[in-house]
Amino acid sequence: MGKRGWWAVVVAVGCAGAGGWWMTKSRGATAAEGAPAAASAASGAGRGPQSVSVFTVQQRDVQVSTEAAGSVVALDSVEIRPLSTATVLEVRVQEGQPVRRGDVLFVLDDRADRANADKARAQLARDRATLADLERQLARQRDLLEQNFVSRNAVDSLQAQLDAQRAAVQSSQAALQAAEVTVSNATLKAPMSGRAGAVAVVRGSLVQPGGAAMVTISQMDPVGVSFALPEGQLPALRRADQDGGVALTVQVPGERRGQPAATLDGRVSFIDSAIDPASGTIRVKGSVPNAGRQLWPGQYVTVRLVLRTLPGALLVPQAAVIQRGPERSVYVVDAEGKAQMKPVQTRAPQGELVVVEGLAAGEKVVVEGKQNLRPGTPVREVAPAAGKGASSAAAASGASR
Repeated sequence: MGKRGWWAVVVAVGCAGAGGWWMTKSRGATAAEGAPAAASAASGAGRGPQSVSVFTVQQRDVQVSTEAAGSVVALDSVEIRPLSTATVLEVRVQEGQPVRRGDVLFVLDDRADRANADKARAQLARDRATLADLERQLARQRDLLEQNFVSRNAVDSLQAQLDAQRAAVQSSQAALQAAEVTVSNATLKAPMSGRAGAVAVVRGSLVQPGGAAMVTISQMDPVGVSFALPEGQLPALRRADQDGGVALTVQVPGERRGQPAATLDGRVSFIDSAIDPASGTIRVKGSVPNAGRQLWPGQYVTVRLVLRTLPGALLVPQAAVIQRGPERSVYVVDAEGKAQMKPVQTRAPQGELVVVEGLAAGEKVVVEGKQNLRPGTPVREVAPAAGKGASSAAAASGASR
């Protein structure tokens, strides 16, 4: 074997020795590192119960409601317009004035209309006088007919004249009524109670049919609210409407920033007969008492509707519900103080709480600390951390029971 062959054997033997030394060292290091972990695991197996905050399942009647953004509208609104061409003599309404049904708003110049009414009245009197004369003539002609002094044709002719005159009297009466109606149109009265808008005329203005409205009267009490709901809520809305009507609450924004919003109660008065295919919503209108004028047409408000009531519903914090795909579950604390997982079905959210099925009233569900639990883990109930909101406050009250 030459020198090159000997050198190759020496290098191979050296590499093999180095590899064996490295593997031995790595195994030793791994064993050294694994020892503390095993010791830690052994010590963890003997740790005490895990600290959690719990909530006692509540049972009460729950109203299922929905909210929508809406606007205030007048339930009735009428524009006051003249029925004849005339000059305004008096303006008795002021802008923004509350008016009652029958209040006089405007007085128009009616001199020509009164003259026409007097003419129709005179025509009626003349026609009645003629009718009375024909009736007397007919009575005399009938007496003469019985004595054979006149012919039957003469009596029949006079009877026809009398019938025609009676029709003329009726025509004159109708003409007088029309003239009196025209005279009455010169006094424009409020057809309903409400609030007057902007007055578009002044004394001396010439008004005529087909022109601009002289004033608009809008009903303010009760007032309407118009809003839209998703088409998916239509079945529940119709059921509630058939069961006695749908109650609604309108939230009125406060006059000052930070001031709590006032609320007014009303009822749904109209559900549209068709769904808007462009938006997938249905138009709804409600009626709300507004004696204090807290609502104003055109104002944006928040509307809350009560669609149904769930009797004896079970409530837990939404934070207690564990979501895994379509499945929902919670951890409950059993009589032995151990956490057990239970599947539930969520129904209707109620703020930070949610209505569920699958639990019993009085059971304790884990709210905080559930992320490290496993079924059968011992737990210890503690008060929730400060600043966790309403759910934690409720959980604390449940933990103290």
